[in-house]
Amino acid sequence: MAQEMELKYGCNPNQKPAKVFMENGELPFKVLNGRPGYINLLDALNSWQLVRELKEATGLPAAASFKHVSPAGAAVAVPLSPELEKAYFVEGVELSPVATAYIRARGADRMSSYGDFVALSDECDAQTASFLKREVSDGIIAPSYSEEALEILKSKRKGTYLVLQMDADYQPEPVERKQVFGVTFEQGRNEVKLTSECLAERPTRNKEIPAGAERDLLIALITLKYTQSNSVCYAKDGQAIGIGAGQQSRVHCTRLAGNKADVWYLRQAPQVQNLPFREDVRRPERDNAIDVYVGEEWQDLLETDAWKNIFTEKPPVFTREEKAAWLKTLKGVSLGSDAFFPFGDNVERAHKSGVDYIAQAGGSIRDDNVIETCDKYGIAMAMTHIRLFHH
Repeated sequence: MAQEMELKYGCNPNQKPAKVFMENGELPFKVLNGRPGYINLLDALNSWQLVRELKEATGLPAAASFKHVSPAGAAVAVPLSPELEKAYFVEGVELSPVATAYIRARGADRMSSYGDFVALSDECDAQTASFLKREVSDGIIAPSYSEEALEILKSKRKGTYLVLQMDADYQPEPVERKQVFGVTFEQGRNEVKLTSECLAERPTRNKEIPAGAERDLLIALITLKYTQSNSVCYAKDGQAIGIGAGQQSRVHCTRLAGNKADVWYLRQAPQVQNLPFREDVRRPERDNAIDVYVGEEWQDLLETDAWKNIFTEKPPVFTREEKAAWLKTLKGVSLGSDAFFPFGDNVERAHKSGVDYIAQAGGSIRDDNVIETCDKYGIAMAMTHIRLFHH
């Protein structure tokens, strides 16, 4: 491993020269293939921390899909339901644990994951590499690669796919620094550990949070620890299903993440799972078509012949009433917030997307209103007293 590495350019092509370096010691990663860019490494190092902590918190292999220094998806290796197998295009495939985590992370928000950076907590096996090869992605970071997996990844993107190997034993200095406009900032690293202990205080009438929901709340909170703030994360069955990042208003985070969670669930509706796609339609086009189908633009598309490029026959309209009825069956969702909810309107929006469990910092002057709104819907809420801002 080297002490420094030159990069193509910084965040933008006009930002030259660019490099990464260590003040002490060597860089904690090796480049096995490709040439890293500035944003690639920001995504790689943030996503690695995320999957490492998910593995530590749950004991399960973890994966993340990053775009522009925030996760599009994050997950651990929980087996897929038949509906998710179909939604994630892996019907009838027996998946390895690390492949399961990756498929879940990628499936959380497939549109946002287009051109992502992937992180794995465990060795990348051939199956995971094979799934990754067929997706549009910029790079991957993992602690190790099987020989076959590495060969598969090296053949991706005409041999330019970025493959990084992380030193799993690396521990950074306790103080971190960065410069903005020539001014150096310094702070202690955010080393807070997110465990079930932070979910102990439950001021709502309903205090029951089952083990699966506790796991999902921790997944949401750990995901938020590496998401640009303000941020909110919905999670279910071992994965993020909707992440709202970088919004100035917390309720906008909640709405954005809730809308993504709704689309995730609508993809499992029978009307979507039975869409008659043409065999020559690629996955990205399928994803785009599904997003249009579950949205409000579908009726406009049906009035043209554009559907013939995607489907073997004209699908029926997925009506607003049908979508609303399907979304009402979404239950057991967990929601994490990187800071306190200032108003009960966040809970109102969360309830519409099946949220039954919440973890948030607490400490608002309107905590009583937030608790009252949770009680209105029977939601169990934990106050963590931990803020997770990330910038």
